[in-house]
Amino acid sequence: MVQKSSARRGRPRAYDPDAALARAVDAFWDAGFAATSLDDLTLATGMNRPSLYGAFGDKQALYRKALDLYRARTREALREAFGGDDPLRVALRNVYDTAISIYLSGDNGARGCFIIGTAVAQAVTDADTRAALADALHEIDDAFAARIARAQRGGELSADADPAKLAKIASAALYSLTIHARAGEGRSALEAIADAAVDVICGPRKGSRRKTVR
Repeated sequence: MVQKSSARRGRPRAYDPDAALARAVDAFWDAGFAATSLDDLTLATGMNRPSLYGAFGDKQALYRKALDLYRARTREALREAFGGDDPLRVALRNVYDTAISIYLSGDNGARGCFIIGTAVAQAVTDADTRAALADALHEIDDAFAARIARAQRGGELSADADPAKLAKIASAALYSLTIHARAGEGRSALEAIADAAVDVICGPRKGSRRKTVR
């Protein structure tokens, strides 16, 4: 336990840790872990190196906190998309449309998904990141599977459908979107991938071409 000195008591914090971490996410997202230097991080967060180390630890520790923050955002986005009473087709398209908008964003071009764009490369040499990546992917699978199972119970899917297998397809489509976005493909190409995935999971839409879900 560290004793607080009277000289430090009441001094205002010179930075907002939540805002600084969010800016660190952007820095890692744009360049990846290896190519993001400490100078890049100090510039992005507005903190000098001693303050950065004091608040977040070394570069690896800061990256893990950034990864955890992005995972929390993803978890919340899936919870919001899947928590309502929308039909499964609509809920899935909401997830994919939101992902497409995120994946196409970025000051230096489409940056895709933070998890796929940064953790996949880092996982090769870092066991902690590899474990975090595996956990994140399983979490996404589970979210899709739970929503698909709910749709099955509600009669939207046949009784012999396998929610776990369909969830793997849903997740794979999500990761395909980020790769194609980083490859420079536009929104219409990404929406075609989303359409195909939804049709495989829910069955082809009868009648006219799908209406855009917003």
